[in-house]
Amino acid sequence: MSLQLGRVTTIVASSPDTAREILQKHDKVLSDRHVPAAAQVLDIHKFTIPALPVGSRWRNLRKVCNSYIFTTQRLDMNQDIRRVKVLGLLEGVRRHAAERPGEALDVGKAAFKASLNALSSTILSMDLAEEEEEEEKSSGTAREFKELIGKPNLGDYFPVVARLDLQGIQRRSEGHLRKILNWFGWVIDERRRDLKSESYVSTNDMLDTLLAMGDTDHDSKHEEAAATMDPDLFVAGTDTTTSTLEWAMTELLRNSSTLAKAKKELDQIIGKDIQLRESDIPRLPYLQAIVKETFRLHPTTPLLLPRKATADVEIHGFTIPKGAQILVNVWAIGRDSTTWDDPKSFVPERFLGSKVDVKGNNFELLPFGAGRRTCPGQSLALRMLHMMLGSLVHGFNWKLPDGLKLETLDMEEKFGLTLQKAKPLFAIPTCR
Repeated sequence: MSLQLGRVTTIVASSPDTAREILQKHDKVLSDRHVPAAAQVLDIHKFTIPALPVGSRWRNLRKVCNSYIFTTQRLDMNQDIRRVKVLGLLEGVRRHAAERPGEALDVGKAAFKASLNALSSTILSMDLAEEEEEEEKSSGTAREFKELIGKPNLGDYFPVVARLDLQGIQRRSEGHLRKILNWFGWVIDERRRDLKSESYVSTNDMLDTLLAMGDTDHDSKHEEAAATMDPDLFVAGTDTTTSTLEWAMTELLRNSSTLAKAKKELDQIIGKDIQLRESDIPRLPYLQAIVKETFRLHPTTPLLLPRKATADVEIHGFTIPKGAQILVNVWAIGRDSTTWDDPKSFVPERFLGSKVDVKGNNFELLPFGAGRRTCPGQSLALRMLHMMLGSLVHGFNWKLPDGLKLETLDMEEKFGLTLQKAKPLFAIPTCR
């Protein structure tokens, strides 16, 4: 489908075959980014992996991220960090159930804290969400910054009015980003002081490495913070697991038989009183199927991140002109009746015995994209998601708050750069 949005020609792919052409066959000339104005404030787009053009800096940043976070070896080395954060999540839910019996818990908020701390402990050797007040501030700032990037902006489609910022989107986006980068700047300054101390014992974490290889020629503290620590690692890195877990829990509460099957599998494979470990995940095909089905119906990034053509390309007899914005509608692909039986229903069983995965090899299921622009953090996100979801299902019984019925459970989607529940999921946990 071709749309003319202001001065921008926009191509929307809504089938697996077209997605394959864009993300695989013609990936080289369709890998540039169409970066919205809200994501260009403070020149942040010059330093972040998702926005950078494919080039030497982009490759270097991906190499560092892979070396310190995303390789299988690193993920295995750091699994105890994630296990501790998941145990912290479970302890928080137990404490809530004991101190506030019958009171509903904000599931997404609890998951956000565990996800953020797992990521920050890996990169910075510290927890970012220690106090509840700080957690509220960080989650709110990151969420609002991300929402503004995905908000329709007249300046993106009519360049003549871009500088006017008629909707105030750039101004508000810059305000949220300054808060994030100011905090990053503080972390960098603290680490630099530590590095100068004779008593400092290097953590050999990602921050130490980035500081050692960093370019010191920056015009401002904000540029230095952005260049040293990619904010997208934290904003996007926590969003996938948090949002997907919330949708998964919502679907399980709406489908009691599916929830019961998941509990039964965990009890049989793991044991009722034994804590789930990452090494158990390959032995839990039904849990994996639940995650895949959640991604199918509720992909974190419903249109993937916008791409831009660097040359004219012909696909299925249609010419995509140079400079066009390209969107891959993975939300529509996941609900296509020509690809999926009963596409609107939550049926994890469709993936049992199936070779379809979420790693960019099967174009009917693309929550992380595919090709050279595939999400570098997908392996980490999948490990955290399976661990948190499996542990919450295994360790607790869940029910909806009094007065809320399954048929009236809010399933409204909040579209933007990412796909959120319009209203947070609140559910009542009791220890098994």
